[in-house]
Amino acid sequence: MTIQGRAALITLTDPRSPVSEAYRSLRTNLEFASLTGPLRSLVITSPGPGEGKSTMLANLAVTMAQAGKKTIVVDTDLRRPSQHELFGLDQEPGVTTMFMDPALQSAPPLQATEIEGLWLLASGPKPPNPAELLAAPQLRTIIEALTARADIVLFDAPPVVVVTDAAVLASQVDGVLLVIQAGKTKRDQAAQAKTLLDQVRARLVGTALTNVKLDPKLQGYY
Repeated sequence: MTIQGRAALITLTDPRSPVSEAYRSLRTNLEFASLTGPLRSLVITSPGPGEGKSTMLANLAVTMAQAGKKTIVVDTDLRRPSQHELFGLDQEPGVTTMFMDPALQSAPPLQATEIEGLWLLASGPKPPNPAELLAAPQLRTIIEALTARADIVLFDAPPVVVVTDAAVLASQVDGVLLVIQAGKTKRDQAAQAKTLLDQVRARLVGTALTNVKLDPKLQGYY
């Protein structure tokens, strides 16, 4: 794992920190969300770029694997993939390779991470038409192949307001987690993101707020 990637994975570098505890709380909240319906596949997106959704997904995946869940991270941000960098693994083969090679649709090219029970399906080579690729019928086969191998599959998707990729993917999975950054995400962008997800009948299981300034008096307790 690269130095940059390890620094972003605070759940590994500082598991006792308030931020790591917040990720574990998020994991617990998602487990309660699954009581109202299966949550085997989850898209994590944000209204706009730079709101921390990829880092959040990677840390959430670590906490899920640490809790004993077989977890697969899938980098479907085909325009700006970053999960392979966070985990210090190869970008190819990956998701786009599976679309091109039918044999891989039943045998996904998963890469083991250094965390037990956590695997990565990288993005693969960048395609010229990400939205059209994700709208192809092979996506359903790929999702089924992944969910058959794990307890939870987390999909890193591009910002939902910026491109259509996330909405297309969200319509095919069990739920969506929307990441919002305090001090950056505008209220109308968040509302637009929810509208776009509602239009494809995606199941929005909740939102996660990043970049929150913690009260120093509370950090040792909560």
